[in-house]
Amino acid sequence: MAVASSFFVSFTHNSVSQPRRLSQSLSPISLPLSRSRPLALKFSRRSNKVTCSSAGEHNSTEKDTPIELRYPAFPTVMDINQIRDILPHRFPFLLVDRVVEYNPGVSAVAIKNVTINDNFFPGHFPERPIMPGVLMIEAMAQVGGLVMLQPEVGGSRDNFFFAGIDKVRFRKPVIAGDTLVMRMTLVKLQKRFGIAKMEGKAYVGGDVVCEGEFLMATGSD
Repeated sequence: MAVASSFFVSFTHNSVSQPRRLSQSLSPISLPLSRSRPLALKFSRRSNKVTCSSAGEHNSTEKDTPIELRYPAFPTVMDINQIRDILPHRFPFLLVDRVVEYNPGVSAVAIKNVTINDNFFPGHFPERPIMPGVLMIEAMAQVGGLVMLQPEVGGSRDNFFFAGIDKVRFRKPVIAGDTLVMRMTLVKLQKRFGIAKMEGKAYVGGDVVCEGEFLMATGSD
């Protein structure tokens, strides 16, 4: 089989014979050849190297692994019981299922598993279940509460309020079956006035679905 005047490789049933010459620095190669699987030879002009791979070999590992084993689960930094010890919210308004990352006094990342059994779906909407944007904002504010109500910040669950939102954008709809991943980061804290500013982003599958700026109040009633 001829592949150019300067590169000639002859195949036998079990091996590939030495090439004539690719360059002065390239040493002869002997490669096994399987009858049942075609070989692909690749030549790099930069490194003067020939590599050999079987067709479909790079996908074999992924295909051999069952789909239920390919994706690791989110870690658990705080479970639902620990979340309930911090947040005062209860059914049907507790919208955080698990904390997957927590930096004391700085930020938190948490998830909300959106299911068709959520009580808002029968009305929003019966034929197309979409999570209301206001509830996405509320869920993100609750993640912010997990940051604000920690000892490092000094908040109190008895005097913690959602004070305001700004620059909120909804990028994509969130539907039943999605996992909403929310990151809330403390930007500025004024303990004297009991006001905190936070930035939040929510994701589904790595895509931003909602973002905005939040004001939290930790003062007295």
